[in-house]
Amino acid sequence: MSLKIGIVGLPNVGKSTLFKALTKKQIDIANYPFCTIEPNVGVVEVPDERLQKLAVVSQSQKVVPAVVEFVDIAGLVRNAHEGEGLGNKFLANIREADAIVEVVRVFNDDNIIHVDGTIDPKRDIEVINLELIFTDMDTVKKRVDKVRSEGKAGMNKEIEAKINFLEELSKHLEAGKLANDFKTDDEEKIFLRELNLLTAKPIFYIANVAEEQLKSFDRASFGVPEGSVIPISAKIEAELAELSDEEKVAYLKELGLEKSGLEAVIQLGYKILNLITYFTSGEKESRAWTITNGDRAPQAAGKIHTDFERGFICAETCTWEQFVNYGGEVALRDKGLLRQEGKSYVVQDGDVMNFKFSV
Repeated sequence: MSLKIGIVGLPNVGKSTLFKALTKKQIDIANYPFCTIEPNVGVVEVPDERLQKLAVVSQSQKVVPAVVEFVDIAGLVRNAHEGEGLGNKFLANIREADAIVEVVRVFNDDNIIHVDGTIDPKRDIEVINLELIFTDMDTVKKRVDKVRSEGKAGMNKEIEAKINFLEELSKHLEAGKLANDFKTDDEEKIFLRELNLLTAKPIFYIANVAEEQLKSFDRASFGVPEGSVIPISAKIEAELAELSDEEKVAYLKELGLEKSGLEAVIQLGYKILNLITYFTSGEKESRAWTITNGDRAPQAAGKIHTDFERGFICAETCTWEQFVNYGGEVALRDKGLLRQEGKSYVVQDGDVMNFKFSV
């Protein structure tokens, strides 16, 4: 699996500039609203020095990193659900995203107009969230109508429960609350997931700040959980995108930053979606695989091929540090450090795995 992140925001908040910097993809950028109409899609590699070290040890002919797909859609405005601006129909382009990131403008620049005239991050977040909620309310209404129609052919407890659930969810959304705050039991959680609501997805925020605001940025000022906000300067990210890896490291050090905005976004995306990485490594290829934290060995094997999961026998595994420090699989096997794990083994972040299967 790969991580897919939908990017939303008001017009002229630096959303498309940031997308270009993160993905190094050429798109239209201009100082007027609604420059982005068709969605921009970019796929980027997940930076992971562990994979590179494994490839060196294995002398791999090919290195395949994990990837993240970013989808950038047109800017939303207040009352987009009523047809303002470009409306909200294009929100369908991010319905399949795993998470949504809202880009919110913090920087001041008299040469770049703000659609509402002033800089107010809390207000902007409220506008975006309400438009997402209105879209979800429409989805829920359509589902209620469909379930009620099914009930006309014969009402039963299951249909009644679905109608009650949807009505309560509708009230929750009408109160201006996100679907990911709606309390559900295990069965309801499955039904909620089937609705594929935008606000049921994990949402985090990028504060697009000026360079001088990066270190002094106050996450608490956003009125959302501090751990869900990343301060990024789209201007700096654009500059980093033009540098070599060596130059990038030097520039980040000069700025006093530990990592780029891209790395921060990917790391937070993995964290909120509870994702981890395991590796396969050999002479032919070293590859990173993205799985859900808590997946067992057969599920992890299934990411490579369904036959691996169906015919799973065992997994030979070690930590990536062991693989690098001892010089690879052969040396680890000679020293008896290559573990054999069965179907119940919970894969750990950084595991290097070799699956045995029979079909």
